[in-house]
Amino acid sequence: MARSTTSKRVATHRAQLRAKGLRPIQIWVPDTRAPGFAEEARRQSRLVAAEADFDEVMDFIEAVSVFDEDDDTAADAPR
Repeated sequence: MARSTTSKRVATHRAQLRAKGLRPIQIWVPDTRAPGFAEEARRQSRLVAAEADFDEVMDFIEAVSVFDEDDDTAADAPR
């Protein structure tokens, strides 16, 4: 019976989210706990940092990013 109650609660929650205009998606992301992940991330970071246009790319990322939920000043930035 608990499973039925849980299923109903999840279904209700999902229906509320859909009513708000949201839809569920599934994404796969790298496992940060995997052996070698940190080393590979470090290697890729060094490659990016060595690029000639690194500063230009970082400036763009900062211009279109919102780092503070209360600060939506970057929300209107061109994308």
